[in-house]
Amino acid sequence: MSDETHGRKLFLSAEWRDLLMLNYQIDPEVLRPHVPAGTEIDDWEGKTYCSVVGFLFQNTRVLGFSIPYHKNFEEVNLRFYVRYKGPEGWRRGVVFVKELVPRFFIAWTARVLYNENYISLPMGHKHVMTAEEERRSIEYSWRFDGGVHRMNAVTHGEPEPLREGSEEQFIAEHYWGYNSQRNGETLEYRVDHPPWRVWRAESARLECDVESLYGSEFASFIGPDPDSAFVAEGSDVSVFKGNRIR
Repeated sequence: MSDETHGRKLFLSAEWRDLLMLNYQIDPEVLRPHVPAGTEIDDWEGKTYCSVVGFLFQNTRVLGFSIPYHKNFEEVNLRFYVRYKGPEGWRRGVVFVKELVPRFFIAWTARVLYNENYISLPMGHKHVMTAEEERRSIEYSWRFDGGVHRMNAVTHGEPEPLREGSEEQFIAEHYWGYNSQRNGETLEYRVDHPPWRVWRAESARLECDVESLYGSEFASFIGPDPDSAFVAEGSDVSVFKGNRIR
C-alpha cells in the first residue's frame, strides 16, 4: 500500500495480532458524554456494545520510521461504536474511552497528536497452543493501582471468516476512528486492513477493577463474564493522519 490513499497520508503502519475482544451490552446513556461531535452511537440489532480489546502491536513504524524498543508491544483498550455520515454514506467507526500501552512515548504521542486517552503501564501477554487439542489460550495483563489485571480466553480449532451481518462482523469491521479534540472539534482517521478471520471463544474472563480504571459508570456493565467474546487473527494495518470533521 502506498503512503497515501483515500487522500490521506500514512501516519502509522504495523501488524495487529491476536485481538481478544470481550464485548458487553451497555446503556447508551453511559456512552453519551464520550460521543464526538458529528457522530452518533451505532448499535447491532438494537443492542449497544462496548468492548475491552487486547492485542499485539508488531513491526510498528511511525511516519515510516521504526523507533527502537517501540516496535513490538501490547495494547488494551476500552472502546465503543459510532457512525458518521460521509459523502458516500455511513462510515462505521470506534471511539476509545481509554487505551493502555507499556511504552511512555507511544502514550505521549497519542495524547499530543490525537488527544486520545492513552496511559502507559507495565504490561505482558501469554499465548499457549496445545497442538493435540488445537486449543489456544490467550492472555493480556497489566499492572494498575497496585494490582495485576488480566483478560483471557480459550479458543479451539481454526479461525473462520466473519459472517455477513453477524455480531462479530459488527464489532471487528470498523475502519474509522473518531475522537474529541480539546476545542470540541472531532478528529476522524482511517484504518485500513483486510477482513479478519476469527475464533469464537470457548471461555473468556476479565479480571479488572473496572471502577478504578474506567469509572463507576462502566462498572455496572463490564464484569468478569462478557456477553460475548472472540479472537481475531489480525493482519497488517495502516493508520492514516486525521482530518477535522467538526
